[in-house]
Parts: sequence; C-alpha cells; structure tokens
Amino acid sequence: MPPYPFSKLNVFKTKSALGEYLAPFRKSGKRIGFVPTMGALHAGHISLIQAAKKENDLVVCSIFVNPTQFNDPEDLKKYPRPVEKDLALLEEHHCDVVFMPEVEEMYADNAPWTHDFGLLERVFEGKFRAGHFRGVGQIVKMLFESVEPHHAYFGQKDFQQFLVIKKLVSDFHMPVELTACPIVREANGLAMSSRNVHLSLEERSNAGQIFRILSQTRENLYLFPVAELEKTAMEQLALIPGASPEYFNIVNNTDLSAVTNPETEAVCVALVAVRIGKTRLIDNMILKP
Repeated sequence: MPPYPFSKLNVFKTKSALGEYLAPFRKSGKRIGFVPTMGALHAGHISLIQAAKKENDLVVCSIFVNPTQFNDPEDLKKYPRPVEKDLALLEEHHCDVVFMPEVEEMYADNAPWTHDFGLLERVFEGKFRAGHFRGVGQIVKMLFESVEPHHAYFGQKDFQQFLVIKKLVSDFHMPVELTACPIVREANGLAMSSRNVHLSLEERSNAGQIFRILSQTRENLYLFPVAELEKTAMEQLALIPGASPEYFNIVNNTDLSAVTNPETEAVCVALVAVRIGKTRLIDNMILKP
C-alpha cells in the first residue's frame, strides 16, 4: 500500500524507488523539472510548480524539513508539517511526482559537509542564522543527486539562498539549470511564506508595511544617498507594531556587496529581515532591473 493511500500522486520515500521510477523518463529524453520545498505549501510554491510544468515533461516536488539548516531547535520543532493538505494541493495542480524522504534516508551515511560558500554564507541570513546555508547546500546537493533534474525552480523571496545554490551548482559542476521565480504576495503585499501561519491577524496586517517600505525605497532610489535610504527604511520598520528589524540593505544582485552608487550597478536589490512578534520574516525587492 502506498504511504499516503488517499493521494493519487506518485509519492516516494526512498532515493532508490524514486530513481527507479524516473529512470525510464530520463532514458527516453524527457525533461525533468524539480521544485524542492520544506512543505507547508502556499500559492508561492504552486507558482513554481506551474512554471516547471510549462517547461518540462515531468515535474518532481520534494517535501523535506531539513534539520541541518535550522540553527534554532525550537524553530525546527514548530515548523508546520500539513502533509495531507500539501499532497492535496500538489494533486490539484497536477504535480507528477512527490519525494518525501525521512531524515534517516537523506542522512544515512552521516557524511560531514565542509563545503565553504565564502562570503555568501556569512552575511545577512548567514550572519543571523549561522550554519544555515551549509545545511541548505548539503541537502540541495543530495536532492539534485537523487532527482537528477534538468531544471530546478526556486522562489525569489529567498534571494540569498538562490545565489548560494547557483554557487553550489557551479562549484560541483552540476548539470542543472536554475530559475528564480517572482515573489508571490498576499493582498497587502506581504511575501507568502510558510512562516506566515504563525502571525496573528493583526501581525499579518502590520507585516504588509514591509512591502510598502521596499516599494518606497525603490521609488526614491535616485533621490537620496543609499545610506540614507537604508537608515530611513530601518526607522520605518521599527515603527511597525511589534517589529524588531534586523537589517535593510541595498546590494549588488550577484555577490551581495554593498551598493554606493545605484547608477553604476546593473541591478540593485533591497534585502530585509524583520521579526514581527515571534515570527521572523525576510523579503526583498529588485530596485533597478
């Protein structure tokens, strides 16, 4: 009996079973698209599934809450895991295959992971969540090796993570094409996130101010010095009820280095992290496409 008999999806729990199922598709030249997730799916994830379906013959979605990318055990413990809801959503949107391994399946050999992503893993999210990107790199590499996709899709909301994964693919010469898909937002502008379920109705409403501040920064990009824009944004974030801003910075889109003169940059991105109550939110906006 399949592990989730209520679902019509092709759900696999082991790398060997997944590989056996995908082998004939790969052998016949079918393109495999891949969407790695930690579950608690929302419209942002579904937009990735839809993008993958447009460009591939078969779409694989993984659901795996990866313990090595959590630096706070409590954060890992409370991460939402609505498995039945997730599978129903994937089935509704015609995902073909779901890979849902247990922790023991992915980390059976317990091999140490020592790859260094350089400055990318030490600034912003890497600074506030020590070891986070090493955990991300470790699991994404294993998932890519398990699925062997031609194309993988990620959300722009995790902008720094996408750059880390690009470096992973480059460093290990992995034959997978990467796409960052646009952020999907709630009606008030709040970036969709699995963590939004922890926000109260009032907090969710207040969190919409993050998008307003990002948008205002984009409008004022050439009117004020970058340092002043960053300072103003941090001050405005601090005025959100219950908010504790961690950073707001305008950076280059390739290596996250500081931008001093937007006119000399091809692309500028504003990165922000702020706690609303007990929930930590991240967001970003391309200021100069």
